[in-house]
Amino acid sequence: MDINEITAAVVDALEDIKGQDIVVLDTTPLTSMFDRMVIASADSTRQTKALAHNVQEKLKEKGVPDQGIEGLASGEWVLLDLGSVVVHVMQPAVRQYYNLEELWSAAQDQRNKRNAAG
Repeated sequence: MDINEITAAVVDALEDIKGQDIVVLDTTPLTSMFDRMVIASADSTRQTKALAHNVQEKLKEKGVPDQGIEGLASGEWVLLDLGSVVVHVMQPAVRQYYNLEELWSAAQDQRNKRNAAG
């Protein structure tokens, strides 16, 4: 599967269990560690864990095994590493506090400024 198919499958798996505020970020210009970051919100620790497990299972069925999962113990923020795609499932308060969308957008803005100056 290519990166767009993997990303679409992740989004579909999140939508299956009513993941909220799903955002896909292209991180290709910022890091070589992964190409896409998918962020979604969940209303409870139970839903956070269920969303992560659903993504894990749906992608495994498609031949994309995960390379690791973190945060299942607390369930406030679960990170699922699919290699080229990293999935963050967070409760709204945690998501707002860490604000990954803004953090990664700021990094892109800084990179653009350096490239324009250089």
